Amino acid sequence: MRTPFRLLLLLTLAMPAARAAVLPDDRADVLYHRYEGGGVTIDGPSVLVRKKFAEKYSLSANLYVDMVSSASIDVVTTASPYEETRTQASLGADMLNGKTQYSVNFTNSDENDYTANSASLDISQDLFGDLTNVSFGFARSWDEVRKRGDREFSESIDRSTYRLGLSQIVTPRLMTGFNFEVITDEGFLNNPYRSVRYVDPGSAAGFAFQPEVYPSTRTSSAAALNARYFLPYRAAVHGEYRFFTDTWGIDANTVQLGYTHPWGKQWIFELTYRWYDQSAADFYADLFPRRDAQNFLARDKELSTFTSHMVGVGATYELPPLEWAFIKRSSISFFYDRFRFDYDDFRDITAGGAPGTESLYGFDADVIRLFVSGWF
Repeated sequence: MRTPFRLLLLLTLAMPAARAAVLPDDRADVLYHRYEGGGVTIDGPSVLVRKKFAEKYSLSANLYVDMVSSASIDVVTTASPYEETRTQASLGADMLNGKTQYSVNFTNSDENDYTANSASLDISQDLFGDLTNVSFGFARSWDEVRKRGDREFSESIDRSTYRLGLSQIVTPRLMTGFNFEVITDEGFLNNPYRSVRYVDPGSAAGFAFQPEVYPSTRTSSAAALNARYFLPYRAAVHGEYRFFTDTWGIDANTVQLGYTHPWGKQWIFELTYRWYDQSAADFYADLFPRRDAQNFLARDKELSTFTSHMVGVGATYELPPLEWAFIKRSSISFFYDRFRFDYDDFRDITAGGAPGTESLYGFDADVIRLFVSGWF
């Protein structure tokens, strides 16, 4: 099922910037990623290959593997630690027609209790002397939710995504952008393993558990403003503000700031800071007053009120020319992100104490990405 690392990826990638009508370069990337935090370890490789044809068409293929070992607080309090592998494969195609670019993509993601398939179409158009780019896209996903140990359990999720982007070159040094996205979900939207707790005077612990119950629909929207300013000494600063809201009552704000600095002809260094803050879902509670206290029940900490901070550093090194004739240039990159999560209304029941008075939960997480890129 969903993991904290995949949440981090969503926070990072959920609102892609509008793209100019230029086909991607011919290149191959080999990535190793690792997430460790909150009792969860996730790592694995990824391979991406892109190739242009006739200067009008481009094809891409990506294989991404997650190997998960989980003993998170959700797992150790209501279930048993587990291990699983998720494999994701995607195929994409781009076509350039004048100043218009068309992109299609299909992705399949599979693990032992969750299968996701999605297809997307994106169109971008350059306007006003290529100073403005407008893009819009649509994606449709079909997911199947299963449950380990229960062969009869099978539920579905249908998801539609609508997105709009605008980027503008304001001055030779300043670029700005706006992105807007709407997602509609329908189906089984909760985790079949997760439970809520409620006050139970008859229990030795003072509380008991029952399965979560979520609404079967959800609509969310997000809007983001971003800007990048190129400094006189080839460096650049960039920033983004993003607002998210949904029909479950969650509101979230994200602020991200970054600095990119080239060093000589071969090095590029990057520094990033991100702050994220969200309110809880309307039907979330750490401790309910009784069993079946309301129609919908959730104790997923990702639906609670929490704040996270991230500091990231990265470096890219342009490798010396290789003797391979088909490789024009190559580079190696390393990125490290440090996350801190602090929950305002999710308590650590493993710490002990009277129900509802346990210490609030928080944890640190480390994410590393190491990849080698080659242009051909």
